Amino acid sequence: MAYRVLQPSLQSLFVEVIANGHLIGSATAFVCRAPFGTDHLITNRHVVTGRNQETGVPLHCACAIPDTLRVYHNGPELGQFVPVEVPLLETDTPLWTEHPSLGDQADLVALRIRSDERIRLYPYLVRHDAHLRIEPADRVSVVGFPFGERTAPSFAIWATGFVASEPDINHGGRPIFLIDCRTRKGQSGSPVILGRSNHGNLTHDDGSTTGHLLPELLGVYSGRINAESDLGIVWKASAIADLLLSATAKGALSPSFEGWPNSEQPNPPSGYAYHPPGELGVLPSVPLQLKL
Repeated sequence: MAYRVLQPSLQSLFVEVIANGHLIGSATAFVCRAPFGTDHLITNRHVVTGRNQETGVPLHCACAIPDTLRVYHNGPELGQFVPVEVPLLETDTPLWTEHPSLGDQADLVALRIRSDERIRLYPYLVRHDAHLRIEPADRVSVVGFPFGERTAPSFAIWATGFVASEPDINHGGRPIFLIDCRTRKGQSGSPVILGRSNHGNLTHDDGSTTGHLLPELLGVYSGRINAESDLGIVWKASAIADLLLSATAKGALSPSFEGWPNSEQPNPPSGYAYHPPGELGVLPSVPLQLKL
């Protein structure tokens, strides 16, 4: 039987947070491609540290601190999901990259994705100026896994709300804006998107059709301003773009770095657009047909 699946539903990846082999929580992540083709997992800093971003207090009731993320990546065929364990530390040294100027004050990190033939990646396009495309009261969606809920086998849940602050102004002096949306635990690290629909239909071999959804990545969701509010925090796409540039530079200094630049790949990969500070470009988002 054929089902309609929009690409953002599989671009959000379910994450299990592990400490010493024990499951201590869940979250969300998604993939972005850094300059010159290296892929990175984007999520919140408090997810990988296991600590409250503001106070530093452990989030787990027994003060467990994560050492691994189990990420459910897309497999080679739609509807297949492959759990991949991602170590967070190497001899107590964090393996993630933090924002180049804000560091531990920014609640977002990047983890480089190593080549793995078992998985297929669906990276988001990251535009440095994405916040200029929205206004207060515009409708946005947080695509993730509230309370660890998944639509079988591992598709994301959409929570929809509205832009609540002026997006061109850094709320609280940081590259964030606020949304009014009923978000909950487990959605930390979710992409926040502006869905532009009704751009035509795609007809499949079996005659069925799916509507185009052209999502604009606006940022990464990191939680509510407090437990009593539905106002949520979104770190802007511009902060993700800066993070990816930093992650690329960090990788280039590593002996194990396999990407650009090197003598065998002096230029960006074919089809890859790099226009700082405008956009870090990757794959278009198209509707996909899943047969179960």
